[in-house]
Amino acid sequence: MKNLIKNRNFLILLIISCIFLMGCNTNTAQDNVLTKQEKEDGWKLLFDGKTTNGWRGYKTNDMPVAWKVEEGTLMTIGAGGDIMGDIITTDKYDNFDLKLEWKLAPEGNSGILYHIVEAPELEATYFSGPEYQIIDDLGFPGGVTPYNSTGADYAMTPADSTQKNLNPINTWNSSRIVFNKGKVTHYLNGKKIVEFTAWNDEWDSKVAKGKWKNFPAYGKSKTGFIGLQDHGSKIWFKNIKIKEL
Repeated sequence: MKNLIKNRNFLILLIISCIFLMGCNTNTAQDNVLTKQEKEDGWKLLFDGKTTNGWRGYKTNDMPVAWKVEEGTLMTIGAGGDIMGDIITTDKYDNFDLKLEWKLAPEGNSGILYHIVEAPELEATYFSGPEYQIIDDLGFPGGVTPYNSTGADYAMTPADSTQKNLNPINTWNSSRIVFNKGKVTHYLNGKKIVEFTAWNDEWDSKVAKGKWKNFPAYGKSKTGFIGLQDHGSKIWFKNIKIKEL
C-alpha cells in the first residue's frame, strides 16, 4: 500500500513537473523577446513590451498621450489625425530589415513609415517618409484601391493582390519591410506583395506625377527615423524588431 501511495505521489509530481516545463518552454517564445539566434544574427528589439523606451512623438521629445503600452503591445487609442499623433524611433536607420506584428480596429487606417526627416516645414511624418500602408481593406469607408490597400507602398506601388493573405480585422498580421540600397520589398504574413527600386527614373516619375509632386522632401533622404502612424483609429503593435543591413 505504501508503495502504491509513493508511486501515485511520484506520478503526480511528474505531471506537475511536465506542466511547469511546458510553461517554461512557452515563455521562451513569448512576445517582444529576441531568440538567441536573432541576437546572434544582429536583430534589435524596438519595443520591449513594457515601456515606450526608444520612441517619441514626431518633432517632440515626448510621447503623444494617445499612445500607451497595453498588455504587451504598443498601441494608440486613435486620437491623432492627418497631421498630429505619429511616433518615431529615437534612432535613425538607412538600410534595414524591419519586422513587426499589428492588429487594426474596424474601419481603421495606419501605416509604417521610414527615412522620416524632421524639419520645421515638414508638418507630418509622411511629408518625407515612404509608407507601408495598413488599412481595413474590406471595411474602410469609401473603399480602397491597390495603391492604398494594406501592404502597398502608399500612393506609389500597389500591393500584389494575388499574393496577399490578409487576416481578418481585429486579428494579428505580420509585416516586413526590407530596404537595402534602394531595393525595397514589402511582405505581408510571409508573402512578398511589393517590390520596387527607389530613386531610379521610374520612381522619380511616379513622385513627379502623383500624390507627392508637391512634397519636395518625400522619399529623398537615404536615412531617417522609423515611424508608426496614428491616423485616428486604434491599432496595436508588438514584436517590433530591426536588423541593420
